[in-house]
Amino acid sequence: MSDVSRTEPGRTEPATASASLRLDKWLWFARFLKSRTLASKLCESGKARINKAIVQKAHQAVRVGDVLTFPLGPHVRVIAVRALGSRRGPAPEAATLYDDLAPPERAVAADRPPADAERDDGAGRPTKAERRATDRLRGRD
Repeated sequence: MSDVSRTEPGRTEPATASASLRLDKWLWFARFLKSRTLASKLCESGKARINKAIVQKAHQAVRVGDVLTFPLGPHVRVIAVRALGSRRGPAPEAATLYDDLAPPERAVAADRPPADAERDDGAGRPTKAERRATDRLRGRD
C-alpha cells in the first residue's frame, strides 16, 4: 500500500518524499493502459525505463519526480511523475498524476496518403462498371 494521504474524494497528495508505488499500478492509475495485466506485461518486456534505467519487473518502485519512457502504440511516451495517486479515477484526475514531456504528434491530414477510393457512406460496393471507370481514371486500363 502506498503512503498517500487523501484530503477529499478524488484528490491525492504525496505524504512523504520517499513514498513509492509499483510501476504497473501507477501506469494503470494514470490510465496509460487498460488493465494491470497489460501494464505488467509492458514492464516485464524490458521496453520501459525509469530515469534511463531499463525496467524488467512490474514491481519496480516509482517516485514523484521520476521520468518514465515507454512505447505506447506507434509513439514513445516520455512522462514525468508528478503524483502517485491512490486509485484509478476518471481521466481528468489521472492527468494530474503526470507531466507529458514529449506529447505524441497528431497526424496531419496532408501527411496521410490519400484513400484508395472514397465512397459515400451507405453506397455499398462499386459495380463492375464503376470499378472499370475508376481504373480508367487511374490509368490502369
